[in-house]
Amino acid sequence: MNCYLFVDFGSTNTKVTLVDIEKEDIIGTAKAYTTVETDVMTGYNNALELLHKKTGTDYTVVKSLACSSAAGGLKIIAIGLVPELTSEAAKRAALGAGAKVIHTYSHNLNKSEAEAIVNSNADIILLAGGTNGGDSRCILHNAKMLADYGVRVPVVVAGNKSAEDEIIEIFKDKVEFHLAENVMPKINKLNVESARETIRSIFMNNIVHAKGMTHVESNIDNILMPTPAAVLKAAQTLSEGTENEAGLGDLVVLDIGGATTDVHSAAEGDPTQGSVFLYGLPEAFLKRTVEGDLGMRYSLTAMADEMNMEVFADELGIEQSKIEDWIKRCVAAPATLPQTDEEARIEQGLARNAVKVAVERHCGYFEPAFTPMGQVFTLTGKDLSDVPYIVGIGGSIKNNTDPKQILSGAEKKASRDPMFAKPKAPKYMLDKKYIFASMGLLSTFEPHLALAIMKKEITEI
Repeated sequence: MNCYLFVDFGSTNTKVTLVDIEKEDIIGTAKAYTTVETDVMTGYNNALELLHKKTGTDYTVVKSLACSSAAGGLKIIAIGLVPELTSEAAKRAALGAGAKVIHTYSHNLNKSEAEAIVNSNADIILLAGGTNGGDSRCILHNAKMLADYGVRVPVVVAGNKSAEDEIIEIFKDKVEFHLAENVMPKINKLNVESARETIRSIFMNNIVHAKGMTHVESNIDNILMPTPAAVLKAAQTLSEGTENEAGLGDLVVLDIGGATTDVHSAAEGDPTQGSVFLYGLPEAFLKRTVEGDLGMRYSLTAMADEMNMEVFADELGIEQSKIEDWIKRCVAAPATLPQTDEEARIEQGLARNAVKVAVERHCGYFEPAFTPMGQVFTLTGKDLSDVPYIVGIGGSIKNNTDPKQILSGAEKKASRDPMFAKPKAPKYMLDKKYIFASMGLLSTFEPHLALAIMKKEITEI
């Protein structure tokens, strides 16, 4: 029996998925704690051992691929010219590549900013600024500041192409740099794919440096991309389909983790109502946002600080002190799991709030505007009102007794959030075996097989 083996080196768990090529089916999945503090191969071998107990070893792995967010994933600093334009474009390119944007800078860097960048824990710096043929003074200034202050990580240059020759001279023999196409070649025109692919390439070659990761290559054919990029690729395949088979159409994918809540959308996001005009940068069909203050463990305190805890307690019918005590215990011991019905209700409520806030930050929003012709509305961002499917992935969702209740936080409630362009009447689906990242890897070379498996395994709830 010939199989594909896919591995997701997550920040918490290492997950393995075995696919039967001929039957187009999942043979088995398993996960084990990611031993990033010592050697990731230990966690990988533990996961394989669990998989073998389920499936046996009577198979031949003809191809094995991996994605990784171990050691904190891929961290990027984005630098641009104007915050609303090139800085935002650079940020979108980084997020689409599966990175976590830890800071965004605009205009000319000053000394303290340059020092902060050099001393940060960023893996890559994305340097943008200016449209092609436009003013190049800002991007040249920032390139010189990075070189003068001795930046030690790769720099992806994705700004005004007219400045490239001078930037090459500035960085030559001082900085590792990679040229990509301008993320905004014209005003309000995005071009992020070249920068995304460059970032992914650097990740594959240089970034995967968790303890023991260098030994992975002897066991796995290739580490292709960061895990979030694999998830986004799977979302694209499930949405768009292949040449021979239709996908599901527009969809939103929600992944609640211990530290972040990620939202991926595959949708054009054009206005669905009349008298609505787009404002700001256009949105890409594939969009990813990461909310670092909406995790269920490591950033739970930050999420709680933003909530109206009194209202939350009333909605759950649980004393506020009990909720606060649960949050403290979870932050102190991230492996804590609910043991009572009350604790499970608190956990579910917190997860639903994470979904609600994350989707509101991801989707577009409407604002009234007044013209000589009367009142109209502007839309900033994506209109997801008519998106028909919301897919839940990740342990916080799939391990809950009522995942649909958690995912319903993404749904628009006209009385509570009328200005957010959230899905109005979506169907809810669940990735019960957490195969999404694996299917993203499979989509890179056999998208038809990935689509067939996802349609079979990712079911409506």
